[in-house]
Amino acid sequence: MTPFHLTSPRLPVPHGFFTRQGGVSLGGYASLNCSLSGQDDPAHVRQNRDRCAAALGVHPDRLLGCKQVHGSGVITITAPWPYGAGPSADAMVTATPGLALGIITADCAPVLFADNEARVIGAAHAGWRGAAHGVLEAVLAAMAALGANPARITAAIGPCIGQASYEVGPDLHDAVLAATPDATPLFTPGRPAHWHFDLAGYCAHRLAAAGIRADPLGLDTCADAARFFSHRRRTLVGGGVLGHQLSAIRL
Repeated sequence: MTPFHLTSPRLPVPHGFFTRQGGVSLGGYASLNCSLSGQDDPAHVRQNRDRCAAALGVHPDRLLGCKQVHGSGVITITAPWPYGAGPSADAMVTATPGLALGIITADCAPVLFADNEARVIGAAHAGWRGAAHGVLEAVLAAMAALGANPARITAAIGPCIGQASYEVGPDLHDAVLAATPDATPLFTPGRPAHWHFDLAGYCAHRLAAAGIRADPLGLDTCADAARFFSHRRRTLVGGGVLGHQLSAIRL
């Protein structure tokens, strides 16, 4: 079975925002879990990731991922590393043909970037912390160091938790506004001392300030259990295992 994935018309290179559909994992990981850090059967995860690589037309050993830490670190990649041996970071860039950059998420925003003329791509895992700390702007800088022109870079923001599903408290609210004071419109009132936060809109807002238009796909991972894994949804139902979907882009 070919894994189901979504694409954005803004990206002119092969890419996919994969859903949870089309894999071999079982139970709460069903079926296209692509996380190397959970308790899923490693053989199932490898087969799932191999299927995603095949869907993108890249050799499985060249679909690369990093150990995501909710920060702003970016890796510039020139050659593949052994399966599962990626360093700690939350974003990657490359100008090396034949490589694919993969990000796993379960509510955070996957953001994919491309300058097709310069043949430079990037991928970022953007939770609220990473976005507030500048991971998206760091990707743009790393791509420019490889020869990308910011005026040509296009970006797409994949499925992530939607504003209606994302009620947050004062800690997140205050931290985001301290980093981005003009982000107030991205919060709408919730319960007393709570707000609903537009994570995809925040990523688009940060990129727009850097001169990059990025259209969110507008799909809520928390609200769509049939297509997406979701950390918030798991929390709301009292726990359980957690799978992650993959988003990837290749040269």
